Amino acid sequence: MGRPEVLRARPDLDQHWVDVDAEFQVKVTRSFWERMDPADPADPLARQVLPDPRELDDPHGLVDPVGDAVRSPVPWLVHKYPDRVLLLMTKRCHLYCRYCFRRTFDPAEAEDPTPAELDAAIAYARGAGIEEVILSGGDPLATRDATLFDVIDRLRPAVPRIRVHTRAPITRPDRVTDALVEGLRARRPVWVVVHCNHPRELSAEVDAALSRLIDAGIPVLNQSVLLRGVNDDVDVLAELGRALVRRGVKPYYLHHTDRVRGAGHFTVDLERGVALYRALRERVDGLSLPRYVIDPADGSGKMDVEAFLAGQRRS
Repeated sequence: MGRPEVLRARPDLDQHWVDVDAEFQVKVTRSFWERMDPADPADPLARQVLPDPRELDDPHGLVDPVGDAVRSPVPWLVHKYPDRVLLLMTKRCHLYCRYCFRRTFDPAEAEDPTPAELDAAIAYARGAGIEEVILSGGDPLATRDATLFDVIDRLRPAVPRIRVHTRAPITRPDRVTDALVEGLRARRPVWVVVHCNHPRELSAEVDAALSRLIDAGIPVLNQSVLLRGVNDDVDVLAELGRALVRRGVKPYYLHHTDRVRGAGHFTVDLERGVALYRALRERVDGLSLPRYVIDPADGSGKMDVEAFLAGQRRS
């Protein structure tokens, strides 16, 4: 959806739109738009995608909030853990989340790896002696099926397991076509990790997209981000976990908000985040409970927030 449709609902955004969009493009799919209330500034879906003037005043934000740059041995690839690497298929997404930890990608740079860069990333992954490649971006489903399948085929058999991190089944469910599902099914073991932050992101068409994957024998997990004003409420988190499990999706990670520049207004205080998580742990069963993690800016990799906070208190 474009700017005119948004401004008919929220003319107050007009004065901020150009400046914010110049920093990080505003982009919303029609499907996601139809699930949100753009006229309501407090709507949990609209808050994730519509521009906010606070994005321009974030003195504590970081350009590389999870330390990817120091763990990138070749372009478009991140190697933080001994048994797996992250391969960035593209910088493009169907929808741009305002809290995205990669929102500081330089817009002047290429949106996709060159053939030579992709060759180098695949060669590194094949020779690294790893168990898994995580295809990420951007969104790997913003590429063509042929590109996605070619990368998976070139990684095999050196890499036994592939994980696809994508928001497309939630933001553009029609992207989950029969051809895509069949191609992934034929290349199992492939795991799909979707990204849903609020129960209202789920809809009949999202359910259909998730079911197509699950019915084909492709395991689906979910990762969420803890976002102030969106899901920083134990009732919302509990409802989301249960709703996902009812659909056959395992809640996997609840990420503490990364300190990316322009997203400080989404940040939940660490102590409050731990208190929310402890309350959630008392509310839901283990199947509905994600792991609450933080990805520090030093590039050391994910760790449980409770352990991270305990370390901060000791230091």
